[in-house]
Amino acid sequence: MSKRYSLDMTNGPFFRKIMIFAVPLMLTGILQLAYNTADVVVVGKFVGPQALAAVGSTGSLVNLFLNLFLGMSMGSGVMVARYIGAMNETKVYRCVHTAMLLSLLCGIVIGIAGFFLSSEMLVLMDVPDDVLPLAAKYLKIYFLGSPGLMVYNFGASIVRSTGNTKKPLFILGVSGLVNVTLNLVLVLVFHFGVEGVGIATITSQYLSAIFVVLHLMRMDNACRLFLKDLRIYADELKSILKLGIPAGIQNSLFSISNVIIQSSVNSFGSFAMAGTTAGSNFEAYIYTTTNAIAQTTMTFTSQNIGAKKHYNMNTVYRMCLLITLSIGVVMGTVGVLFAPEIVSLFSDEAEVIAVGADRLKLVLPFYVFCSLMDVAGSQIRGMGRSVQPMIISLLGACGLRIFWVLVLLPFNHTLTMLYMAYPVSWAVTFFAQFILFFVVKHSMKKKGEWCNQIQSA
Repeated sequence: MSKRYSLDMTNGPFFRKIMIFAVPLMLTGILQLAYNTADVVVVGKFVGPQALAAVGSTGSLVNLFLNLFLGMSMGSGVMVARYIGAMNETKVYRCVHTAMLLSLLCGIVIGIAGFFLSSEMLVLMDVPDDVLPLAAKYLKIYFLGSPGLMVYNFGASIVRSTGNTKKPLFILGVSGLVNVTLNLVLVLVFHFGVEGVGIATITSQYLSAIFVVLHLMRMDNACRLFLKDLRIYADELKSILKLGIPAGIQNSLFSISNVIIQSSVNSFGSFAMAGTTAGSNFEAYIYTTTNAIAQTTMTFTSQNIGAKKHYNMNTVYRMCLLITLSIGVVMGTVGVLFAPEIVSLFSDEAEVIAVGADRLKLVLPFYVFCSLMDVAGSQIRGMGRSVQPMIISLLGACGLRIFWVLVLLPFNHTLTMLYMAYPVSWAVTFFAQFILFFVVKHSMKKKGEWCNQIQSA
C-alpha cells in the first residue's frame, strides 16, 4: 500500500492499529457531543425547561431527515477504503469526486425539505403547545445548515478511509469552539434563546465543511479533491448507493421508531421531555464512543476485502467486539452510579432530574447491546452486504419498538414501560446480526469469494 495513506489496515498486528484509528474517532464524536451538550446546557440553565424540551425533542426528527443521506456518506467511505485496499487509484479518485458532489446535492434537498416540513412534523409528534413554537424555530434554523453538515460528513468519511482520523478531530475541535463561543454570546449577551443556539450550530457546520474541503484539496494521494473535476461517475455512484441507501434506510427506520417513542414521551409533558433529553445526552456519549469502534470495524474490513485478505477479518471482528464490550460496561456502570448528578448538569428542576435519572438507571445496564449491535452490523457492511443488516434492523429493532409502543405500552402507560423498548430491541437485533456474520461468511466461501490462506507476495 502507498505510504501516502495514513495507516496500513491490511497487515497485522491489529490491536494497536485499531486503537490508533479508533481513539481520534472517539474523541471526535465525544467533542461533537460536548458541543451539542453545551447547546442543551445553555438553553436548560439560562433559557428554561421549555427551551430545553424544544431543543431535545427535535433530535429524533432531525435524524429522520438526515440519516438516509448520512448512510450514503458511510457508503462513500466504505468504497474509498475498498479501492485503497485494492490499490485502484482511478476508482478512488472517481469515488471521491462523485461523493463530494453528491454530498452538496443531498444537503440542499434536506435543507429545503426540513425547513418547510418541520412545523408539520412537530405537530404530528404531539409536541406540547408551550414547546412547539420554540422547537419549530430551532428546527428551521438548523436545517439551513444541512449543506454544510453533509459536505463535512462525506468529506470526513473519505479522510478516515485513508486511515487519518486525526484531521477530522482537529477540524471539529476548531469549529466546535466557535459553536460554544457563539452559544454563550448569542444566548447570554444578546438573549437570542433557541435562535442563538441554532445560529451557532449552523455556523460551525459550514466552517467544518470549508475546513474538510480545503484538506481534501491538499491531500497528496488519489483522494485529492479538484473542485473543477466534481462530477457524478455512474459506476461509483451505483456502488455508493448500493451500500449507502440500505444503511440510510436502516438509520431512517431507527429514526421513525424513535420519533414514535419521542411522541409517546411528549404525551407525558414538558418535564418528562426535558428529563428524557438530559438522560439521553449521556447515553449518546456511550453510543458515540463505541460507534467509533463500529466505524473502525467497517473501514478495516472494507480495506481487507479490497486487498483480498479475508483471513484478517475474524481477528478484526473479535477484537472490535471485545473492545466495545469493555467500553460499554465501564461507561454504563458510571452512568448508573452517578445518574442524578449527571442529569443535574442539564437542569436544576427536581422533576426533570428524577425523570432523567430513572431513565439512565433503567437503560444503561443494557446499553452494551446497542454498542455490540452496531459493531456486528458494521462488520457485515464492510464485507459489502448492506441489505441484510437493514432487514434485520427493520424487524428486530424498528419493528419491535413500534410494536412495543403501539401494542404493549397502552397496557402499562408509564415511562418505565416505554424505556424498556430500547434494551429489548437492542438485544434481539445484536444476536441476529452476530449470527448473520457467519451466514454471510459461509455464503462468500461457497461462492469462492473468501480466501483463508495467507498469500505470498
